[in-house]
Amino acid sequence: MALISNPKLAWILRCGWQGKCPRCGEGHMFAGWLKLAKTCDSCGLDFSYAQTDDGPAFFALCLTALPLVFVVVYVQVKFDPPWWVHALTSVPVLVVGCVASMRPFKGWLAASQYVNHAMEAGTEGLWAELNARQKADDQA
Repeated sequence: MALISNPKLAWILRCGWQGKCPRCGEGHMFAGWLKLAKTCDSCGLDFSYAQTDDGPAFFALCLTALPLVFVVVYVQVKFDPPWWVHALTSVPVLVVGCVASMRPFKGWLAASQYVNHAMEAGTEGLWAELNARQKADDQA
């Protein structure tokens, strides 16, 4: 029960799932469907910290596709429809379900990284150097 009432978790979920900036909760985190914006349009937070990698795909497969596959298998066992019924219904449901859930998962992971100050151990100096070099290249 303490996990549900945790204000830090509530903030991460609200900002991440709505695609809002994890610092101010107002600006937009995304510039496209899955592309993070460079900065928050409200408070200017630099989103270069966010390294979600394959996390959104993992969660989309485990938390979205797996339950949908159980539904598809149930339909097959219970009703035994022809293959084209699955091609017209099951495949689009699985694809749309996974694609639709990737953005909230990516926002959740990016917000979680910001709120928890997540960083790979021992790489603080390397990331600072990389970001400084990248900003210098952008200004040139």
